Amino acid sequence: MIDQLPVICVLSPLFGALFVALFGSRSHSACFPIAIVSLVISLICAIGCTQQVFTTGQAMDYFVGGWGAGKVVEGVEIPLGFGIQLRVDHLNALVLCIIGIAVLLVSIFAIRPQGEKDTEKTHYFYSLFLMLACGLFGQTITRDAFNLFVLVEVSSLASYGLIAMGSSPRGTVAAFNYIIMGTVGASFYLLGVGYLYLKTGTLNMDGIRQVIELSPDVADSRSVMVAFILIMLGMWIKMAFFPLYGWLPNAYSYCPSSAGAVLAPLMTKVSVYVMIRMMITVFGLEWVFESFDWSALIVWLAVIAIFAGSVFALAQNELKKMLCYLIVAEVGYMVGGAWLADADRWGLTGAIYHILADALMTLCLFLAVATFAKRAGVIKLDDLDGLFKKMPLTMVGFIVGALAMIGVPPTCGFFSKFYLIRGGIESGRWEFVIALLVSSLVNAILFFRIFEIAYFGSSPPEGHGHHDDEEHGETTARRGLEAPLTSLVPLWITAALIIGLGLMNGQVVEFIRKTVGLLGGGAA
Repeated sequence: MIDQLPVICVLSPLFGALFVALFGSRSHSACFPIAIVSLVISLICAIGCTQQVFTTGQAMDYFVGGWGAGKVVEGVEIPLGFGIQLRVDHLNALVLCIIGIAVLLVSIFAIRPQGEKDTEKTHYFYSLFLMLACGLFGQTITRDAFNLFVLVEVSSLASYGLIAMGSSPRGTVAAFNYIIMGTVGASFYLLGVGYLYLKTGTLNMDGIRQVIELSPDVADSRSVMVAFILIMLGMWIKMAFFPLYGWLPNAYSYCPSSAGAVLAPLMTKVSVYVMIRMMITVFGLEWVFESFDWSALIVWLAVIAIFAGSVFALAQNELKKMLCYLIVAEVGYMVGGAWLADADRWGLTGAIYHILADALMTLCLFLAVATFAKRAGVIKLDDLDGLFKKMPLTMVGFIVGALAMIGVPPTCGFFSKFYLIRGGIESGRWEFVIALLVSSLVNAILFFRIFEIAYFGSSPPEGHGHHDDEEHGETTARRGLEAPLTSLVPLWITAALIIGLGLMNGQVVEFIRKTVGLLGGGAA
């Protein structure tokens, strides 16, 4: 049974989406139980896979379909069959768990009571939500370059639908812009995979890596270099890496609250993981940093992304929009860390750790902000006036996420920045170190300004900040009421995980260092 865990992790939300579509339209009350059961099964499988990798030190493989005969290159057999390989290894095990935790918590947060506004959309929402989870799980553990494209598009198509479900016309326009940019990114990636297949004759990631390592003519060919550039461009668009970020702020700001709470923490982070996976497993770090030495240019782009995201966030008056621009800066953190090319790979270690940390931090903040909007009609910073007195329990969760985003110990945000800064120092990329420090200062200015407004501000007059939430249609008539447990429990669990990941940073980083050692020197 343990051997089946990787495929069950992917298939459970897929079949959950099917059952929601079949039964949810007849009875909306069936949607939530089906979604919860599906996601709990996936999370259990993800934890089981991670425990197996931790315990044995070996990756878990699952082969979907058959495999044809391979070809021999320099005495090594390269897999050329048409089967699809799933693998849970040291690199993706923790990412798999973070995805499982995030989608489960957001599904609880997204409960739609019968009779509320847009209840008729419930089965559509949960179907798309589960398809998104299926795509995220799948692209994290697939070992096939083309299958990765398919799963990226599964999650992207689901995200387009989730963004467009809001009642605001701006959400529909944002979804359309996202479709255009997402299609361009997917096309770049697919063209790159096509070039790789023409040169190597295989779509298996390990097979591509072996051909590149064993065939100098292939490794030095322009086709492989063009393939690498196209794949990187595709993933940079998907993760909203500056200056390819234009679709993200509106898409995540004007979508329904529950959709934003799952898209913002996971979509960009999983795209960063895919970039790192392609660098390590498909092309190899030696080829990336020596044969294709663009590390200095990419780090400078990351520095610009960090400064630009921070400055744009500082200029925002809308709370969600501010957080969206901070995501742009955080993507710069991870891309810059992955491309530092320091000898001991501390930058890459920090980037992988930051994928986990930033997913939790962003989840915490978006859950809190969505609760503010739903319960008190808070949209702009001024609407936070005196909110700490009205929603103290929700504000505590928000404060934990904000302190982590600033980088205050013992939260995970402090340790991820510490490892990234260490990588920047050891690689001599002082511009990256300065960008991280300045960005942390900007974050402190932003969030302490929010703390001041929420804590010291006077109660706003009745009717101030009136807003109809896209999902629930609740108005400021409920102002002054604390959030229900379905909102508070996911928020508190996320806040606890932020602190827990920080306190356990030693064990997590040790595991990541083992990851970098195994995969950096050869396929795991």
